[in-house]
Amino acid sequence: MNRKLPKLIATSVVRGSQQGESHGGVYTVDFEHQTGEQHVDWNTGTIDFEGRGADRGLRGIAFDDEDIYIAASDELYCYDRDFTIQGSFRNRYLKHCHEICAKGEHVFLTTTGFDSLLAFNLETRKYEWGFHLQKQYGKWTGYTFDPLSDTGPAAVNDFHINTVHVDDSGIYLSGLRTEALLFLDRHWNVSEVCNLPRGTHNARPWRDGVVFNDTDADCVRYVPRKGNPQAFRIARYDESQIHFAGIDDSKIARQAFGRGLCTVGDRYIVAGSSPSTITLYDVERNQKVGSVNLSMDIRNAIHGLEIWPFDD
Repeated sequence: MNRKLPKLIATSVVRGSQQGESHGGVYTVDFEHQTGEQHVDWNTGTIDFEGRGADRGLRGIAFDDEDIYIAASDELYCYDRDFTIQGSFRNRYLKHCHEICAKGEHVFLTTTGFDSLLAFNLETRKYEWGFHLQKQYGKWTGYTFDPLSDTGPAAVNDFHINTVHVDDSGIYLSGLRTEALLFLDRHWNVSEVCNLPRGTHNARPWRDGVVFNDTDADCVRYVPRKGNPQAFRIARYDESQIHFAGIDDSKIARQAFGRGLCTVGDRYIVAGSSPSTITLYDVERNQKVGSVNLSMDIRNAIHGLEIWPFDD
């Protein structure tokens, strides 16, 4: 590569962690120098230990000018670029949040525990609307609701919505069990963009196709509308290098669990995996460029992943 490698921001979760232990954190990763720096160690005592999947810690990342928005399971935090908390925002319908996305004056959040999306208004700093996804008689549908009312949907996790991507065309969403990348238009109609493997994370349109973590197959995929799809195997380590911390249940934590993804221009994919590793792939050359490892603890897994937008 002729140009400088990117700097990234990543969040991690520590699966199966106990009260009093770290549950993950926030890192910046400098690919040019193959280094990572931790800025936040998430060990709050207010974490809900009844959460699904023993999956706590910090999740999706979005930016609004100098503000950094990072989601926890049931709360949206605003940090400045020095990682000092400037505010936090809860909502009764925000449960097991995964990825988030900023577009215009809104942050869009997945609320996995309600099979829904929420929109947070950056001007008013209030949750403005929600959309609850449904599938009836084989057809995708849904409805909007007021997240400030008590008349929204009941807690349900049929589709495990984990990803939202918003651009000028509309809203894209997917989950472990949608088995499709879905598109939500301005009239709240839901349609399928393409099918996806079960167990997918981070699906989004890219170039002339779709890119995603095929988590169950331990690979990152780019599938164009025309031409040959590409699959990159997720980094694996010799087990003698990994710290298992007493974890012997692959449902709690396993290596090569792919989650967290962003793109650099129209050529490079950056993807996360466990134990916390971030890998850069070159689609044009169909090869891995390099990886940075942040932890060899099998429980420590990348979650959110974005390009660092600031000049340091």
